[in-house]
Amino acid sequence: MNEKSANGILSSTIEKVRDLVDVNTIVGEPIKVDSAVTIIPISKVTYGFASGGSDFPSKTNAELFGGGGGAGVTISPIAFLVVNNGEVTIKHILSNDNAAERAVSMMPDMIDKITGAVEKFKKDE
Repeated sequence: MNEKSANGILSSTIEKVRDLVDVNTIVGEPIKVDSAVTIIPISKVTYGFASGGSDFPSKTNAELFGGGGGAGVTISPIAFLVVNNGEVTIKHILSNDNAAERAVSMMPDMIDKITGAVEKFKKDE
């Protein structure tokens, strides 16, 4: 792709961001603490990019183009998945930012409590 066009600058910028961020950036490498415990870091990746350009009028047949592009990436560790004897728990580093994140993080505990209540109810019958 011709980099001397707005489309070329945008494509180049997106490709550079793609090179920076992959799945290993979000879900980190597992860390074995001992034979029963493994810790997996989880990160939040936020990125943005912008580019633009313009063709300039010329008295000759020369193509005159000016443009630029840029990108920014923020990687923030947000939690750890802890696998302990086959049971997985999530340990948040920071408090939840919004209601949706709070609801998702509460799901495993809610399912455990509902399952326990149903099993207790079945035993009582």
